[in-house]
Amino acid sequence: MSNIDQTDLTFFTNEEGHSLLNRFKSTLRDTQLFDVLVGYFRLSGFHRLYDSLEPLEKIRILVGLNVDKDSYDIISHHQEMAMLDLESHKRTKKVYQKNLLEEIEDTEEPENKLQEGIEKFIAFLNADCSDPEIDKAYHGNGKKLEIRAYPSKNIHAKVYIGKFKPEDRDYGFVITGSSNFSESGLIANREFNVELRTKRDVLFAEDQFNKLWAESVDISEDFIDTIENKTWLSENITPYELYLKLIYEYLEEDINLEDEFDPFLPDGFMKLKYQSQAAIQAKKILDRYNGVFLADVVGLGKTFITALLLQQLLGRTLVICPPVLKEYWKDSLFDFGIRSFEVESLGKLTHILKKGTERYDYIVVDEAHRFRNEGTQAYADLLEICNNKKVILVTATPLNNTINDIFAQLKLFQSPKIQLFQG
Repeated sequence: MSNIDQTDLTFFTNEEGHSLLNRFKSTLRDTQLFDVLVGYFRLSGFHRLYDSLEPLEKIRILVGLNVDKDSYDIISHHQEMAMLDLESHKRTKKVYQKNLLEEIEDTEEPENKLQEGIEKFIAFLNADCSDPEIDKAYHGNGKKLEIRAYPSKNIHAKVYIGKFKPEDRDYGFVITGSSNFSESGLIANREFNVELRTKRDVLFAEDQFNKLWAESVDISEDFIDTIENKTWLSENITPYELYLKLIYEYLEEDINLEDEFDPFLPDGFMKLKYQSQAAIQAKKILDRYNGVFLADVVGLGKTFITALLLQQLLGRTLVICPPVLKEYWKDSLFDFGIRSFEVESLGKLTHILKKGTERYDYIVVDEAHRFRNEGTQAYADLLEICNNKKVILVTATPLNNTINDIFAQLKLFQSPKIQLFQG
């Protein structure tokens, strides 16, 4: 049996009864000044703790940037060349704003909780320090809370320093270990942190923190500017900006799919974005409904869009087209790297049925508007060919007379009884 004391108050692992969050809530009751040095500061952590931070007189937060290599190289270059700090500081602010925006966009925190935490954080940034003498001793900016970023390299340390009120018998505390200032670090992840209470340890940590603080960049105003002007928390969002956000959210999946599709194009073929976008959207519709219309007007390259669509599909394709276009379809699909296909004439539907269609996964029908009349034998034959296949209907004029034209073509891949198009 282990002889380890499970009630030890020196170590905090976020196991039950030993979370860093609970320790902070207990210790901060008697704390006057609080310094935070972390690589990652997350608003989820602040949201969990801000009630306990309310009574404190001064809070300083120093964060690393988790910068990418390019940003780090630029910052290092300016320092090595002994250039003015202005450019380095400007870069630091920009990187921090980028990280903050990504955190707000990607957070899994409920929106009401995130907003509550951010509003309280901004209130702390705007609140005056209650004791000007303390603020002066810290070379502060006069505010209750300051947040700064360290520009030269990533900070991997996680150190929390508290100084008690003068009348307290102890000087302060230092907690250091693996926990960043985030919900995961405070309660969720399995962590390992230790608390030190001797005055010598606290003074050493305080001295190290002050040296880094003196070299850091104040980002308090940048935080407020980012929240109020560049996120959904802004109170000045115009109807037009709200409309753009709505459109982006609606089309986000298609935008991401576009990044994943790298089409093969014949030599000398002009890469046209609208054609790639049409092919991506067509695949999405085809996957959902088992059929799709490619119905651009004459001259916009419906054959090429079909080829780009087929590049994204696995399986064998049958192209049914007017006799004069058979060689054109063969050459076009071959040029676009399509190999598993056959091309047949519109006048050979009975022949196609006799050969059998089991080997085909996709049916491409060029000039599909020719099959708008359900009362013809050609329509009946094509309907049988398309049975249990995914169907691509290529036409410049899907509707000639009435809406029944389109309805007839829809039935080539959708049974009217299924009604997938509702909702």
